[in-house]
Amino acid sequence: MSLPPAPDPTGACSGDSDTAADGALEQLSELRLDQFLKWQGLVGTGGEAKFRIQRGDVRVNGELEQRRGRKLQPGDRVKLAGQEHVVPPFEARR
Repeated sequence: MSLPPAPDPTGACSGDSDTAADGALEQLSELRLDQFLKWQGLVGTGGEAKFRIQRGDVRVNGELEQRRGRKLQPGDRVKLAGQEHVVPPFEARR
């Protein structure tokens, strides 16, 4: 699976290459649910992420999740609109 660029801590996206995406994942120490939805292209904006989460459209590991700041861990399963995505591994900052 080819991963799109992950958000960096400032909220900006890295370049378009797989190598850049892998590097960005290695820099993450945490990933919030709203960031993940935007990163995966499941929503277009942070406002849309907030709306969809608070409306009850999102499940994490099979459970309804209404906290947009929920911290995800590698292996968590996020489901929205019939699409399920697994949080890939990432390494904490050194």
